Amino acid sequence: MAVIGLTGGIGSGKSTVARMFGALGVHWVDADDVARQVVEPGTPALTRIAEHFGADILQADGSLDRARLRTIVFEQPEERAWLEGLLHPVIREELIRQLHPADYSLPYVLLVSPLLLETDQHQLVEKVVVVDVPVEVQLSRTMARDDNDKAQVERIIAAQMPREKRLQKADEVVDNNEVLSNVERQVGELHKKFMVAFG
Repeated sequence: MAVIGLTGGIGSGKSTVARMFGALGVHWVDADDVARQVVEPGTPALTRIAEHFGADILQADGSLDRARLRTIVFEQPEERAWLEGLLHPVIREELIRQLHPADYSLPYVLLVSPLLLETDQHQLVEKVVVVDVPVEVQLSRTMARDDNDKAQVERIIAAQMPREKRLQKADEVVDNNEVLSNVERQVGELHKKFMVAFG
């Protein structure tokens, strides 16, 4: 079974596009969801994080204070490197497990990941689909969705692969700066193409 990577910068609409594939019966795994699952209370990864950053990185209910952690790692590159070194292998292992569902009949699955091209996750996929929007659209969408200020969103965008470089690495591009029906049409065409290519 082929694994297709779906990526794009923050605010590009990866989840929207993934849901469109899902509506066509395609199984998809979101690396962001898996990244949350591996640090849920009681997991070995969360224990390590609390030991490293101190107990105040946890909220009252024992869950990870993601906003606080995000602030630390975006201001201190060495802490970000430590965190990535801990989490990336754990996330990768869980992704591989979730990408192979039982009783699934289509010839391909989707791995949805914002860091597909920045991490070794791209080694798990046969093709790369990039969901693309202009940077100003990324900014406005992310600020509206996450209630982050502009400077914080700009830092996140700066930490990701530049748009031009991401597009160079794409096998296919979904232009998500369009009306929804046009995006759905693009997804439908790609689905047909992948069914033929991998079927």
